Amino acid sequence: MTSETAEFPWAAGSATGVGSMPGSDPLQAARTVFDELPELPYLPELPGRGPGADLIGRTAGLLTDLPAEITPGGWRLAARPGRDLRRAHDLLDHDLDTLEEVAQGYAGPLKVQAAGPWTLAASLELPASQEPALTDHGAVADLTQSLAEGIAAHVREVGRRVPGATVLLQLDEPSLPAVLAGAVPSASGLRRLAPVEAGPAADGLRAIVQAASAYSIVHCCAVSAPYKIILQSGARGISLDLSLLRPEDEDPFAEAVEAGAGVLAGGIQGVDAGRPEPRELARLITGVWRRIGLSLARCTGQVVITPACGLAGASPERATAVLAACREAARILPELIEEESP
Repeated sequence: MTSETAEFPWAAGSATGVGSMPGSDPLQAARTVFDELPELPYLPELPGRGPGADLIGRTAGLLTDLPAEITPGGWRLAARPGRDLRRAHDLLDHDLDTLEEVAQGYAGPLKVQAAGPWTLAASLELPASQEPALTDHGAVADLTQSLAEGIAAHVREVGRRVPGATVLLQLDEPSLPAVLAGAVPSASGLRRLAPVEAGPAADGLRAIVQAASAYSIVHCCAVSAPYKIILQSGARGISLDLSLLRPEDEDPFAEAVEAGAGVLAGGIQGVDAGRPEPRELARLITGVWRRIGLSLARCTGQVVITPACGLAGASPERATAVLAACREAARILPELIEEESP
């Protein structure tokens, strides 16, 4: 197996995780990730530690010159940095110290995650009101620029700490379909915010992708993931929960695959009971590819197998088993394709 394929920064037959892990011990989480996913490990997130370790708080800590703070309703932009932001910075610094220790000598692709600009804008409150930043075009522009600068610095820092790594960036955009559909609620919940058009949505993502200068993936574990917009942004990969792929989504998904997008295909639910079955997971991949009419010949290089979404809600034992099953499914996938080929 080569260190990477011709088109993708990962080895054929790779598996990885989405981002979050259970518990509050960064060392244990990082060791689990590197042990179970040696071909494509990632910087784990531990939201169980509380505010500042959650997706929005962690990403707010990356913003440049835009402080944020905790409110009863979540995170909001603030006038000046405070203890909430210091906590977020301290948690991330500790995670990076741990990553540097565990990844010593590692060479290969390494994934990091952050909220994308649209999920962040839909989640952060404005300082003068409880309305989402999404309601203010100027605030969205400032937020996007600040996030682009902060993520670019984060990618560089991870590369500095793990010099053998090729850093991949995953932008988590669970709210993007709602942003596009005009389904994000106002602070009162009595109305919905105006939809964002496809062009500006792609532009917002593009600002982050271009600034990061890394192979970028957009993760959207929601129905109606906007595959065309994701590719228009310059992102080179998509990450999804295959169980949410509806018939009306299949053509846009197929177009993205045929255009050469890397696919992080999620197939195991983190909190389901029962033992994860790697062969069934591999069959899920081939079944979707056959149903849509996609070529299986490039599947093992193009597809990375992942859990359906983050694993923060799973037990540590379940999380480890899920990651191990993803890795084994990735190993089995080429054999299964050969068995099923006419």
